[in-house]
Amino acid sequence: MRIAIVTDAWDPQVNGVVTTYRNVARQLSNLGHEVCLLTPEGFNTIPCPSYPSIRLAVFPKQGVWRQLADFRGQAIHIATEGPLGHAARAFCVRHQTPFSTSFHTQFPEYIRLRAPVPIPWSYAYLRRFHARAKRTLVATPSQLERLRGWGFRHLAIWDRGVDVEIFRPTDKNGLLDAPRPIAMYMGRVAVEKNIEDFLRLDLCGSKIVIGDGPDREKLSQRFPQVRFLGQKLGRDLATHLACADVLVFPSRTDTYGLVMLEAMACGVPVAAYPVTGPIDLIRQGVTGCLDQDLKAAVTQALQLNPDDCVAFAQNRSWKACAERFLACLVVGHFD
Repeated sequence: MRIAIVTDAWDPQVNGVVTTYRNVARQLSNLGHEVCLLTPEGFNTIPCPSYPSIRLAVFPKQGVWRQLADFRGQAIHIATEGPLGHAARAFCVRHQTPFSTSFHTQFPEYIRLRAPVPIPWSYAYLRRFHARAKRTLVATPSQLERLRGWGFRHLAIWDRGVDVEIFRPTDKNGLLDAPRPIAMYMGRVAVEKNIEDFLRLDLCGSKIVIGDGPDREKLSQRFPQVRFLGQKLGRDLATHLACADVLVFPSRTDTYGLVMLEAMACGVPVAAYPVTGPIDLIRQGVTGCLDQDLKAAVTQALQLNPDDCVAFAQNRSWKACAERFLACLVVGHFD
């Protein structure tokens, strides 16, 4: 099958959306499908306000329409609600071809943290964007119910995967010279990740942050006792993650939280709030602990068996994720 995937999130961004589509595209190719990835590469771009590392395509309609017409995909999937996503949506509507979308990010909550935009307004806008899709994919059952509450329709669950060849347990000693236990945050260093809840925790041992973002410099100055290691990639990232004793996931707005699954694959239990994302992924008292008191969750998670975390992650392969994605696609054509 010829599959076109349109995503505004791509390199050099490091996030769950980019990781997901890079791995899924590779698995689909391994399964014998032809994949066309339409990303900001090849388009004129500008930095996203407050996120200069995120590049947004400028007036991409003509280029997107030309690529989709030339590729003649049997299935078109729109991953994001950015400029490329809007251009692809317009193409599908114009040519009366069915398409699927994904809801990866709770943008209404993110926007509200940075600007006085009412959350219902943002959800109304996103509901309109996804309304023409034959199927909108979400990562978890709780996110599906949440969107249903906002009036979204034609929803389907599409779980995620992890590369257990890269993310696996390693020797915890030697790489990070820090007092134990090591509590680690991994992800974007930004206000919407609620990272300050982690930084303010009064914990024994050490707190380490892996990742970059618009708030890194400010927060590293405010919390000098926390080690900010910056961005890590690939096996280097996995090796650092495996050195942790607990991953702290303070976000209240993520739709999934792929880093939690990567931590489990490394034998690192997770401490998080009982909110969308963690409540679907964490097996309470087995692979992590959920508590409105984040310090209590950390304390409890440190008592868990790392082998249980690894066993859980072993069943979440990217191949299985790609096969589920394939089953959710909508096959059609344009005139």
